Amino acid sequence: MTHKYNITGMTCEGCKASVEKYLKKVDHITEVKVDLEKGAAELTMDSHVDTATLNKALPDKYTISAAHEKQVFNTENTVGMPAEESKLKQLKPLLLIIFYISAASILLHYNNWGWSAFMLDFMGLFYIVFSFFKMLDLKGFPESFSMYDPLAKRISAYGKVYPFIETALGLMFLMRFEITIALVVTLVVLGITTIGVTRTLLDKKAIQCACLGTALKLPMTEATFIENFIMIVMAILMLINML
Repeated sequence: MTHKYNITGMTCEGCKASVEKYLKKVDHITEVKVDLEKGAAELTMDSHVDTATLNKALPDKYTISAAHEKQVFNTENTVGMPAEESKLKQLKPLLLIIFYISAASILLHYNNWGWSAFMLDFMGLFYIVFSFFKMLDLKGFPESFSMYDPLAKRISAYGKVYPFIETALGLMFLMRFEITIALVVTLVVLGITTIGVTRTLLDKKAIQCACLGTALKLPMTEATFIENFIMIVMAILMLINML
């Protein structure tokens, strides 16, 4: 008999090979087929093996669940928990980071409020913080990023330099240096990424978001699209204001 499963935590061909290796060692599993892009697997068994046993066979960075289960991005025991609640827990680090960036940007100008200054500091802090998490794993980030970014898929070097591009853009916004160039580059790089994110969401692929690098396991959800969309809208508003 063959069963279909969702697998989270895979970011590269090495991950795929690792998952296949460990699953093939499980008793009663006769064949393993893993699809990296879809985050899915087909397991052929001569006797049923429950998901708890399959998860124990895999390293902690991977999570396997039956394809019919709604908790596609489940990384902990959430039996009986609504899918939306589970997704919210997954996105908690991202939401907290955006909250702190917003709060810091507001506090910097609470005595002398100005929307332009707020947006520049928000964008600058956004890039600096997000690039920091990408810097934690410069080797693993490009592989994860290329899973959905169209340009990173075609040009591997782009994924390698992307964290440094973000750092440079962050400094340019915070230092008010060549803001027009920084805004145009923001529209280009985030526009490309947003296209890839949109395709991934429409295809309902279960992959890991690389917006915070590989240090935090974040599912690719609508939140990724929204954060990029906010930055793009801010960049457009700033460019219009500068005309």
